[in-house]
Amino acid sequence: MEVFKLNELFKDENTEHGTVKISNDVVAIIAGVAATEVDGVAGMSGGITGGITEMLGMKNLSKGVKVEIEDKETTIDLYIIVEYGSKISEIGEKVQKNVKNTVENMTGLNIVEVNVNIQGVNISKENKTEVEPRVK
Repeated sequence: MEVFKLNELFKDENTEHGTVKISNDVVAIIAGVAATEVDGVAGMSGGITGGITEMLGMKNLSKGVKVEIEDKETTIDLYIIVEYGSKISEIGEKVQKNVKNTVENMTGLNIVEVNVNIQGVNISKENKTEVEPRVK
């Protein structure tokens, strides 16, 4: 688990009190929660690990998120599942904005990139009846 010192990356007025450390996993969980707050996001995906995409519950929000922190720049990669019928481009932009704002506000990190990877589409039971073939 990578851990960085916040005051090494940013000017911190309270350095005489010690250091503040935020793990990449904490940033990943914050980003995952922020992503799932957006309407049209069905859930997080396991990403490309093992070539298998699976839906993950609230307990595993960090599994669909990759965080890279170098110097003063932070990049977040998200792997999500969207709801069928949603406008994917709009959802992607909303996820980017919400994740960037939420992570920056909660951690003080400078987020330079939020990359959204759509890994699948969730078809609810209601939509499955609409998709079934008309001729049986």
